[in-house]
Amino acid sequence: MRFENKVAVVTGAAQGIGRACAARLLAEGAKVVLADIAADTLRSTAAELEPPDRVHAVVSDVSSKAQVDALVAEAVAVFGGIDIMVNNAGIAMMQDLLDISEADYEAVLAVNLKGPFLGVQAAARQMIAQGRGGVIINMSSINSRLSNPRVTTYAISKGGLNQLTGTASIALAPHGIRVCGVGPGTIATEMIAGSFIRDEAEHRMIMSRTPAGRFGMPEEVAGVVAFLASDDASYMTGQTVYPDGGRLVLNYTVPVED
Repeated sequence: MRFENKVAVVTGAAQGIGRACAARLLAEGAKVVLADIAADTLRSTAAELEPPDRVHAVVSDVSSKAQVDALVAEAVAVFGGIDIMVNNAGIAMMQDLLDISEADYEAVLAVNLKGPFLGVQAAARQMIAQGRGGVIINMSSINSRLSNPRVTTYAISKGGLNQLTGTASIALAPHGIRVCGVGPGTIATEMIAGSFIRDEAEHRMIMSRTPAGRFGMPEEVAGVVAFLASDDASYMTGQTVYPDGGRLVLNYTVPVED
């Protein structure tokens, strides 16, 4: 029960990695505020997670400063504070570089980069006011380090997010606040199925550059988040950790059986 008496906020918590992170933190004793823009899915997720007395759901658009500030304020009102902030909400669009409109660019950056920036600010201000430090975790991606023109706006946003993690870690260190990132590889989530893998050829392409030979599971990413949020990682800040099945360090493709 590493997170007993701790309060966590997880954005993008209705499904996928966010839901898995919320479930893991709950399992280890935290009180968790789930935030997502998908109201119906969020309510269903909150109703399914246990124990219900340590779960609170808030419909929130992370691209809105007012809504992010209100999200943190509600965590304080309901559970008495905030100790862990997981900026997980994200979206992806698959487009050719020259087909990306200004509106599409702004939409992705608003959620994937502006949203975590607002989350860092709001959580840090509350943590400083509480005077007991805290942990902020930003959900990045291996696409922050790899040049993938199929998801240009997503990759740009995650590259910027890594800089946010590093910059915020330095700024907030004097307050006892650690800021870390998690950069998953290909994880079996609704986003992957809808945006990254549209047919068998794309599936084979991803497997050809994944030494582990399989997709990761949301629960495996949640385990890394739980580690970084815990005192086991008390001397880690400013770093982004990559649970990616070996993809980031691979400099060639591996054969895939038919």
